[in-house]
Amino acid sequence: MRYCLLLTSFVLTTSIGFGAFPLRDAVECHPRDGLPHFINKANAGETVRVAYLGGSITAAPGWRIQSRQWLQEQYPDATFNEIHAAIGGTGSDLGVFRLQRDVLQHHPDLLFVEFAVNDGGAPPERIHQAMEGIVRQTWKFDPSIDICFVYTLTEAMLPDLQSGKMPRAASAMEELADRYGIPSIHFGVEVARLESVGELVFKSTKRTDMNAKPMVFSSDGVHPHVETGHRIYTQTIARSWPAISAASGEPREHQLGPPLREDNWEQAKMVAIRPDMLKGKWRKLPGDHVLAKRFRRNMPVIYQAVESGASLEFSFAGTSAGVFDVLGPDGGQVTVNLDDRDTVDRNRIDGYCTYHRMATLRIGNALKPGTHVVKIELAPTQLDKREVLFERNRDDFDSKPEKYDAHTWYASSLMLIGDLIEQ
Repeated sequence: MRYCLLLTSFVLTTSIGFGAFPLRDAVECHPRDGLPHFINKANAGETVRVAYLGGSITAAPGWRIQSRQWLQEQYPDATFNEIHAAIGGTGSDLGVFRLQRDVLQHHPDLLFVEFAVNDGGAPPERIHQAMEGIVRQTWKFDPSIDICFVYTLTEAMLPDLQSGKMPRAASAMEELADRYGIPSIHFGVEVARLESVGELVFKSTKRTDMNAKPMVFSSDGVHPHVETGHRIYTQTIARSWPAISAASGEPREHQLGPPLREDNWEQAKMVAIRPDMLKGKWRKLPGDHVLAKRFRRNMPVIYQAVESGASLEFSFAGTSAGVFDVLGPDGGQVTVNLDDRDTVDRNRIDGYCTYHRMATLRIGNALKPGTHVVKIELAPTQLDKREVLFERNRDDFDSKPEKYDAHTWYASSLMLIGDLIEQ
């Protein structure tokens, strides 16, 4: 399995200069209002559901699994069920759209949100829009669900942490954590300390266990090793838990006051593609198709445009639209038309695409409220895919050119801030 760090931002808009954004002090844990509902249920020995919404660091079999096991040890009479809702290479700008389907419909008691790495290049205001949308959607659905923000790190974030500051993405998320009383845990504070005193090497081709001096955190500067980096992350949760538990008090419903941003993405949602939206030649991937099996957890239905001219057409009332789709070596080019403006060409293959991965096709954001009409069509363009690939990936094209022959498009769901208009 590949755990990629491909930043697939749904939209990047900003009115805040990155350099001017104030960085928060690097504190390992802010208990705030704690996790009262979750801890009360766990103490009572009930069945509790823990959801993990994040990117590739959470998708890996590391802190997600280790923390659930640790929680089981702390509350041996309770039964813990995991809701795995992490997708590699994605940030909060996709997480907010898939929250209902991937998390809330499973009725979690505790939601960990991990996007500080994949949101690292996003403007603070976009982070606020998406992360506040996650919080407000969750508590509107069920105000007893507890939320905890967790912040991971990359090698590039070490200088900020070692100077006593949280990097920009985590600092932006802390504004929301303050406003809503959400506890937060920064996994990187201890990592930065260990690296600064020579007890940890952040990136190396070697691999060690926790007893090595120094231990190796990762091989790529991003994804921790399960036996070291992820173990430090889990130990950070354990260290933070007494303070969070003490702050929790009696179970209570979380209140939604005025938002930090009126334009937050509380209304973001995934909407199923209906067959009547598909014009031209399409097919619904059967359940035993390799892509249908690989992406079933997040894409219960995938449609494939079989030949050029096949189009996806819909209308919506709202301010943003996109498509949750798949990039891959057989991806072609699509033309996107919004409200009869000039068409825009988008490739559904990029430099990484020696394999298939989930992605987002952006259509429009921050649109004028009202009705919008969308048409996305598979173009007849025959891409020079070898040139599209990064140079390091061209050997794959040279050795398996047939893998790149097709020019197709896989679409799963619509991503809307607003509502679909029935035709």
